[in-house]
Amino acid sequence: MTLTPELGAAFARAALANVTREYPRKLDHLLNGPHGDLTPRTVHPAFYGSYDWHSAVHMHWLLVRVLRTHPGLAEAPAIVRVLDEHLAPQAITTEHAYFEAPGRRTFERPYGWAWLLELQAEALRLASDREDARRWAAALEPLASYLADRMRAFLAEATYPIRSGMHPSTAFACILALDYARVAEDGALAAGVGSAARRWHLADRNAPLGYEPSLADFLSPTLTEAQLMREVLPESEFRPWLGAFLPAGLGPLSAPPAVPDRTDAQFAHLDGLSLSRAWALHRLGDAIPGGAEVARAHLAAGLPQSTGGDYVGEHWLASFAALALGEVP
Repeated sequence: MTLTPELGAAFARAALANVTREYPRKLDHLLNGPHGDLTPRTVHPAFYGSYDWHSAVHMHWLLVRVLRTHPGLAEAPAIVRVLDEHLAPQAITTEHAYFEAPGRRTFERPYGWAWLLELQAEALRLASDREDARRWAAALEPLASYLADRMRAFLAEATYPIRSGMHPSTAFACILALDYARVAEDGALAAGVGSAARRWHLADRNAPLGYEPSLADFLSPTLTEAQLMREVLPESEFRPWLGAFLPAGLGPLSAPPAVPDRTDAQFAHLDGLSLSRAWALHRLGDAIPGGAEVARAHLAAGLPQSTGGDYVGEHWLASFAALALGEVP
């Protein structure tokens, strides 16, 4: 299955509704003194919607992705209007200033950083064809460059990876950061990702498949790590590494996860796990025997939940569905 015009239109409608929805809002904000105006639009004029900051960023990425892959959709003019408003220079300047305030060293590290970089990568791809995308990329560039520098420094000093199925995952952040580095021609960041991945994971063997999934996972620590190593290792190194890392194949990872309650914000993560597993397996290709069939089963489990469900899933799942369906990253 691919990102058809019908799916693109449905994803665009979901993203447009969510990036402009101010409430409910989960605000991750360190108070350094008596608080001022903490309304979402004031604190984050670009990324105030979609429940939390990082979800707003990747739903904006989804809008740019859909505009690039299906520019003729009826939703395209609305996409352009929203992106012109949210990715305006002043809005992004305010977002940038938020990161530089005292006490914000770890704000959205590494997940939100990586998605902002991926948003810029998608804007840069589209900029070769569209003037409006060139405006958005120019507005995002200072913040993207700043977070690229932060990411590179973080990767250099991180003694250990974060082997998580949730937002702290360093492997997932590295995959998106590497895509940005290649598109933006940031050789230092690309080298930093490769060095960190080798340092953290080159000696990994016999992934503990029975530990997956945890109840709130939306990423597979095992498949995300394998996906990263495919990106940074030459094929001659990757195949032996994967054979040692997954000597018995996918095992329990072959079955889509059971979701106990799709109105629970953390349980609903498991629909995202189906989609991110499908994405990883698609990218791993024939390196995983039978992986294509397993990917289709996971996509079939997760895709129906990506639009039209409870807000705890609808505010973000369509972006992961687009990853699973798309060609890049």
